[in-house]
Amino acid sequence: MAVLQIQAAPFFASKNRAFWNLQLAGWGAAFLLRAVSAMANKQELAVLALILVTTITGFSISLILSVIYRQLIRQQPLITWGLTAVVLIVAVLLHASIDAWVQGVYTGGGRDSFAQRLIGLLYLPMTLLGGWSALYYAINFFLTVEQQADRLERLEAQATAAQLAMLRYQLNPHFLFNTLNSISTLVLLKQTEPANAMLTRLSGFLRHTLIAEPGSQVTLAQEIETLQLYLDIERMRFEERLRTHFEIEDAALQAQLPAMLLQPLVENAIKYAVSPQEEGAQISLTARVIGERLRLMVEDTGPGVDDSPRDSARDSAMGRPVSTGVGLANIRNRLAQAYGENHLFETRSEAGGGFTVLIEIPFTPAIRAEERAAPAAAAGTAPSGGGDNIIPLNRTIGNTA
Repeated sequence: MAVLQIQAAPFFASKNRAFWNLQLAGWGAAFLLRAVSAMANKQELAVLALILVTTITGFSISLILSVIYRQLIRQQPLITWGLTAVVLIVAVLLHASIDAWVQGVYTGGGRDSFAQRLIGLLYLPMTLLGGWSALYYAINFFLTVEQQADRLERLEAQATAAQLAMLRYQLNPHFLFNTLNSISTLVLLKQTEPANAMLTRLSGFLRHTLIAEPGSQVTLAQEIETLQLYLDIERMRFEERLRTHFEIEDAALQAQLPAMLLQPLVENAIKYAVSPQEEGAQISLTARVIGERLRLMVEDTGPGVDDSPRDSARDSAMGRPVSTGVGLANIRNRLAQAYGENHLFETRSEAGGGFTVLIEIPFTPAIRAEERAAPAAAAGTAPSGGGDNIIPLNRTIGNTA
């Protein structure tokens, strides 16, 4: 049997509907309370008609007040509260006057004058309309504050998304600068076939990376697939000097992380570990799930941190990658935007050489069916041209020369 899906909607999702619900419920409760009080005091049933007329009068006057208040609430505070007080006094006098007249008709005039009845009946309209006015302004101010808070939250989310997009787009020019510099060097050396092959792989890499929206989340398996495309390009330049070693837990492959998070780290390792050394270096990537955290570690066997000044013009002329100061700073900023303080980003450099980047972020496994299937596909597919292997931690096989 089909189950009827009922979704709860906020009470003030429709302000017009909420107004009429409160209006009917409030004045209905006022009538019921006065009717019960009259019956408890053993008054005649005819009094109920008098109470009904009084309630309808208050209901009608409150409708007029809502139209006036809707205009006043948009004014300056002094104008709003000043005119509200004047309008409320007039409304109370009008309500009391109608009540006094109706009561005079009901009692046949009696011994009391109209003025006496008016003064005696002022308290009830003052209480009802005063409370109604206070509730009207309180609800509208609450909704205004809530709307402003929602707008501020959306603006903050848009600002964060824009910041992430800016940082994400910053990576492509950074990577392109170094890759095109390498292609230019190959062309100058008249090595057209390697240059053409590198251009082809560069186009494939960019096509792959530009599909993902800026600030989007991908699985670690998808991120490694992107990383393999990048490494295919770099291996054409460094060949056996670039050695890689991956240790990836099966559970970690399902983890979600910002797109293009690992590529700048590996690029940084190639730039400062592989490129300056004749024998090259090994780059290791480790991914583990520790409790509710995903730990990523990128290590290289290079010379470590080099604080000496670099000559960008000379490096460019020699075909070396030129630092633009983007890589690590970009990752640090992206992690701060995506996770706030709920992340860890550390860099370590050993005295004997080597450089390590450690990242810890909340472990959020992919929930879509295609993302669940990605780890198996990534683990069972050998990357082209590189020989890297995405493997569990109990098997440590790397691409070595």
